Amino acid sequence: MTDEVPLATAEPFRVPTAPCRPEDESSFPAWEWMPEDLPLLPIDCSSEDTKEHAYGLLRVIDDDGKAGGEWNPKLDPEILKTGLEYMLRLRIFDERMMKLQRTGKLSFYMRSFGEEAIAIAQTMALEQHDWVFPSYRQPGAQFVRGRDMVSMMNHCIGNEMDNVKGRQMPVHYTWKEGHFISISSPVGTQFNQAVGVAMASAYKGDDQVTITWLGDGTSAQGDYHYGLNFASVYKPPVILCIVNNQFAISTHANLATGGPNFASRGLPYGIPSIRVDGNDFLALYSITKWARDRASAGHGATHLEVYTYRAGAHSSSDDPSRYRPKDDHLHWPGGDPIERLKNHMISIGIWSEEKHGELIEKIDSEVVASYKEATSYGDLANGPYPPASTIFTEVYETVPWHVQEQREELGK
Repeated sequence: MTDEVPLATAEPFRVPTAPCRPEDESSFPAWEWMPEDLPLLPIDCSSEDTKEHAYGLLRVIDDDGKAGGEWNPKLDPEILKTGLEYMLRLRIFDERMMKLQRTGKLSFYMRSFGEEAIAIAQTMALEQHDWVFPSYRQPGAQFVRGRDMVSMMNHCIGNEMDNVKGRQMPVHYTWKEGHFISISSPVGTQFNQAVGVAMASAYKGDDQVTITWLGDGTSAQGDYHYGLNFASVYKPPVILCIVNNQFAISTHANLATGGPNFASRGLPYGIPSIRVDGNDFLALYSITKWARDRASAGHGATHLEVYTYRAGAHSSSDDPSRYRPKDDHLHWPGGDPIERLKNHMISIGIWSEEKHGELIEKIDSEVVASYKEATSYGDLANGPYPPASTIFTEVYETVPWHVQEQREELGK
């Protein structure tokens, strides 16, 4: 009689759980990564050369507000002041728009709270004519490109001055003049679209680089992998960013990947892959400028994991206290992106708490004035709204007979 073989003790099926639940005390391990850890890479590096960077964390500003390491872009003080102003403008703008949503002036809103540095620093590192394919939390790119707040508010409110005339949900901005392409509610489609536009730019010989972002949850979808595959094969001038802000709508990032992190997922595709501190303005600027130079020189795509934390709710329809501790974001080791840049600027003698307070007051006044002007054109609760005839316009260069027939039936 032979000995019985013991049954396997491993679990047959594993469902990851969030590190903290609402009733728990928030706790994150202290970061060991420092600005001096990762060397600056040549723009023609291979994916294999970036392995250390994919598993590490690229930082420039340390915990004391000091900038260091080979990736320090050593930006002019005026660029730093402009970046800080853009971030403050976005945060104050978001707060005002949330108040409008809560009072019924618009139907839906999503804040970028805690993630303001991402789109702003990265877009500032690009050229004005580069393509921007955002996800929900990159509206700040429009500030960098010069869009005014009234125009953005008109879209969110859906009044008669909305530049897309009610064809998109609030915060689904699009702005042709700024090369800012509308996001879509079926998240993830922008990854493929961005790669396609980058391929077209390369084919035409334009010096236009494309950047796109999606969230950690969205990276579990096929669109993410389709985009990586095409970027790997055709090597177009594109920067592919996963914003790992730790949560999708209400599920933790560990449900989106079984690997050690998101950055390393680009390595098997043969794409240089780097993880960057998403609350570090200087690190974001530096890596994006590097990736832009790389793409412009014909070396292909760069894959980034932007490591950050969603400080607020997923959207105006979400209550994060139902799935995580209320003060969770206050314990994130990466801190607050605005505070970190402010403290760095104070440490090098170009800023002060007094100047910071004055800037907040100035921006707040501008946002209130913009709000008053935008609502003078109408709001969700009271109108006026874009005319019904606009559902038939600005789609076809030559209106098909059946669409014209429908318009005539409507009497418009």
